Amino acid sequence: PMWVGNKVYFLSDRTGTVSLYAYDTGSKRVSQVINNSGLDIKSASAGPGAIAYEQFGTLHLYDLGSGKTQKLKITLAGDLPGVRPRYEKAASRILNYGISPSGARAVFQARGEILTVPAEKGDVRNLTNSSGVADRDPAWSPDGKWIAYFSDESGEYALHIREQSGQGEVKKISLGSPPSYFYSPVWSPDSKKIAFHDKRLNLWYVEVEKGTPVKVDTDLYDHPERSLDPTWAPDSKWIAYTKRLRSQFHAVFVHSLETGKSTQITDGLSDARYPVWDKNGKYLYFAASTDYGTSTGWLDMSSYNRLVSRSVYAVVLKRDLPSPLAPESDEEKIQEPPKAPEKPAEGAAKPEEKPKPKEAVTITIDFDNISQRILALPIPARPYNALFAGKTGILFLLEGQPLVGFPFQGLTLHKFELEKRKVEKVLDNVMAFDLSFNGEKMLYRLGPDRWFIAATAQPPKPGEGQLKTDQMEVRVEPRAEWAQMYHEAWRIQRDFLYDPGAHGLDLAAAEKKYAPYLEFVAHRADLSYLFFEMLGNLVLGHTYVSGGDVPQPARVPGGLLGADYKIENGRYRFARVYNGENWNPQLRAPLTQPGVNVVAGEYLLAVNGREVRASDSVYSFFEATANKSVLLKVGPNPDGKDARDVTVVPVESEFGLRNLAWIEDNRRKVDQLSAGRLAYVYLPNTGGPGFINFNRYYFSQVGREGAVVDERFNGGGSVADYMIDFLKRPLLSYWHTREGEDFATPFASIFGPKAMLINEFAGSGGDFLPWAFRKSGIGPLIGKRTWGGLVGIYDYPQLIDGGGVTAPRLAFWNPNGTWDVENNGVAPDFEVELDPKAIREGRDPQLEKAVEWLLDSLKKNPLPKHQRPAFPNYYKK
Repeated sequence: PMWVGNKVYFLSDRTGTVSLYAYDTGSKRVSQVINNSGLDIKSASAGPGAIAYEQFGTLHLYDLGSGKTQKLKITLAGDLPGVRPRYEKAASRILNYGISPSGARAVFQARGEILTVPAEKGDVRNLTNSSGVADRDPAWSPDGKWIAYFSDESGEYALHIREQSGQGEVKKISLGSPPSYFYSPVWSPDSKKIAFHDKRLNLWYVEVEKGTPVKVDTDLYDHPERSLDPTWAPDSKWIAYTKRLRSQFHAVFVHSLETGKSTQITDGLSDARYPVWDKNGKYLYFAASTDYGTSTGWLDMSSYNRLVSRSVYAVVLKRDLPSPLAPESDEEKIQEPPKAPEKPAEGAAKPEEKPKPKEAVTITIDFDNISQRILALPIPARPYNALFAGKTGILFLLEGQPLVGFPFQGLTLHKFELEKRKVEKVLDNVMAFDLSFNGEKMLYRLGPDRWFIAATAQPPKPGEGQLKTDQMEVRVEPRAEWAQMYHEAWRIQRDFLYDPGAHGLDLAAAEKKYAPYLEFVAHRADLSYLFFEMLGNLVLGHTYVSGGDVPQPARVPGGLLGADYKIENGRYRFARVYNGENWNPQLRAPLTQPGVNVVAGEYLLAVNGREVRASDSVYSFFEATANKSVLLKVGPNPDGKDARDVTVVPVESEFGLRNLAWIEDNRRKVDQLSAGRLAYVYLPNTGGPGFINFNRYYFSQVGREGAVVDERFNGGGSVADYMIDFLKRPLLSYWHTREGEDFATPFASIFGPKAMLINEFAGSGGDFLPWAFRKSGIGPLIGKRTWGGLVGIYDYPQLIDGGGVTAPRLAFWNPNGTWDVENNGVAPDFEVELDPKAIREGRDPQLEKAVEWLLDSLKKNPLPKHQRPAFPNYYKK
């Protein structure tokens, strides 16, 4: 807003396109002062006699006297270093990876290129050298000759197959129409076929020689985790995969290439995942869980921190095969007398010993009664999330499950040998893993960027086999990349947006409309600017633009003390010292540490021996001091009398401390206004921090008669059904014990009235939470209408320079048959402004209204006081 004379000018999109409006303080009326039929006005600033505004890369003046606008002609000459071709290190851009069949090299997708890195000798090899083309998902053929990957060289993604040397012609296989995104090519053992899946949930395979994709199956539900997981049988005639059932559990299927039929081989009563074939063709392994049910709702908060343990099973494929787990017994071997070797006839040639040819494996599956040939392997149940088949009878298993509120340290790799019936740990903290086709080498990553190739025969030694990924370098042609990413951004909208019709927007026409602006892009930030403008035409929330090759300047981390200051007596005086949770590294308060004990009212007299005066900028004394020891002189008097020296460690950000203070101030205010009868629970979002806050603040205040649930400024995340379930739980019963007080079922519940605070800065999951609060009849909503952004985003292809755009692929609709909340928000039952004047006076009108309503509700409908009955006398006559 810009206040000029008796008018307040501001930008608004109330008629569609963002334009300039004015509010007349005398007449109290709003008028549009610029009729804008073009692109949005992005910013405006008032100056003497005029308002300067930017309209998508052009500058204009609006004359306040005449009401006329004038476009400014500005010409700048520059070297434009951002458009120059250059070489970039690519190791930090690795997205997909694989290992050659013998482990001699690793193959990586990095910054839109396919590169191989030697295990020991040789140089990094860029196979594609295609700046301006996105090459993705490399896979090395078992015979070692070919590398397959997806490429958008033609403008749409196709399957490319080229020699591992990078030489020769590239075989290009069209993947059909309509075009799509494709994932995870998997070679058959005979190196003649490739299985893959697409964004539309279809599983395919293609014979390289024929070049015509064949559909195998289609999954039932879209999901952030792509889980078809195709794997080839040793004879290359079967594909095993997993598919979601109506229950959201997975079942294992096998598909016969000869018959074209798929058969389900697990019963669906457990979640069966990660099928892999034993090299001998006798067994199919998989992992399954019967406690997966509470984790099926990936969007629901009720799925958080549900540990999913899995056991590992073997399917004996033929009915006449013995069990690999048949009882064993140690028996004494009978020693036979040695036989005398036969002497060859005199002069006869010694027969030449020829190696026996390796017998080809042929898979036969007897489906009748196959459920009775599924055996549990002697592997401890753990949260496994991948299986890999090595040599015959050898499995590698990755264990680990990220939990909300706990840092993820990586996965644990285990090795199982069927012959020994033994599991051993191989590695901890694994962030990525792949196994060579011959089972003798493994590729793995530790930490963010350390890659290794090591033998599988024994656990690797620390540092053994580290790859020289720091030598990965690609040539970048910015303008070619920008053109590719521009098309990619629109292609993502076309293929991922939940409405194929884009709510009436002609995507192809919109792409064509904005394409001429590419000519004027001279920096990666310009491209993001273009993305922001063009994707706004979707009229949807969650259309985000992020990252990319934007230079990161060297920043000086200034230190902060977690305090407010006021100037008195020529000095800086502490007006408020913020408390933290000094046991929590994220909420460390520098001034309240043991032995420091600075309190409000004391003066800051010196920093590291430099005297601090009111004429100084106090923050200049703390440049480059974040997380470093600093010596302060503080005291009760401005002249330094009775001062003391204390050593503190400033923090880089005070946001956490100030947010905690706001929460705690609100909690104390509710406690004070209600005389201890009401709880206060703040929910910053519906993701991890919101889950943690709810668990901490709600359950610790059980015993209160009612609750204020504050979701203002809620940043969203998941669907907070977990919170709703606990907030609406009714009293069912009481229980009596000989000692102690009686207690209720369900535990951990506040049974009295509840009210929720909302505002215009709460959105996404912060829209759904109040909608569900009202839908469940828990209580009233108080405050202002929420943001109105109830669509969802997940799992998009990264742009080749590491940036990203989103296209909402998840949309909320009401059981009453209407699209709801998106672009509308959730309206309050009691509309209350967060009045700035009241806030400055230390009041919170929305919070006060909630307390008022709850106390009035308790007055009208007091909580019932249930009386425990007398003990029955079973012998009374």
